[in-house]
Amino acid sequence: MTTPWGKRRTRNPSGPTAPTRGTALPPTSARTPVPAPGPAPGHPVGPRLPPRAGDTRRHLAVGLDCYFCLVTAGLLARPYVDASTTVAEVLGLLAGPALAFSFLNQVVLTAVTGAGLGKLIMGIRVIRLPDAGRPGLWRLVRRWLYGLSLLPLQPWYGLRSFLTSPAPGPDAPHPVALPNGCTGEPYTDPSGLRQVRRRDLAAHRDAMAFPH
Repeated sequence: MTTPWGKRRTRNPSGPTAPTRGTALPPTSARTPVPAPGPAPGHPVGPRLPPRAGDTRRHLAVGLDCYFCLVTAGLLARPYVDASTTVAEVLGLLAGPALAFSFLNQVVLTAVTGAGLGKLIMGIRVIRLPDAGRPGLWRLVRRWLYGLSLLPLQPWYGLRSFLTSPAPGPDAPHPVALPNGCTGEPYTDPSGLRQVRRRDLAAHRDAMAFPH
């Protein structure tokens, strides 16, 4: 359509028009704010779980548990060792008290107090994931059986992973997969439990009881 002056008039499109060159944009405060991404529905945000206790602390706790286990087994089996004639009989006499002490320490005492004797001395507590609660008896039994069957081989898996893993770099391949779900890290817990420091667990429980 043309006007009397000879200029062609275009029809305005329906809806908002794009800003032409030289047109100033509205100020930032006038723009529609974009909401920040929040937590997914059904997943409340709470205090972070306490971190895992350090390797040195955990290794010392395991060493103390082994020491107390051997001392207790030796004291209980000492009256019968002198009458034994073979090494197999001595090992058999030591195995029974050692297994009994290990079960009482790792399962019963942990279920009651939250940690075994060595962990109590080193200020470690065993928690259940993901709610940081006290582990149940069945999980502790699974953890104890796992420790008896696979834990003695963890140092070998760690050494093999260290010797066979390539040097770190951007082109380094993925680490070597170990059998039975092992990660090469000593004392990996497969039962959904975590060893944490007592003070970190206390701080976590205080944060849960009095959220900000």
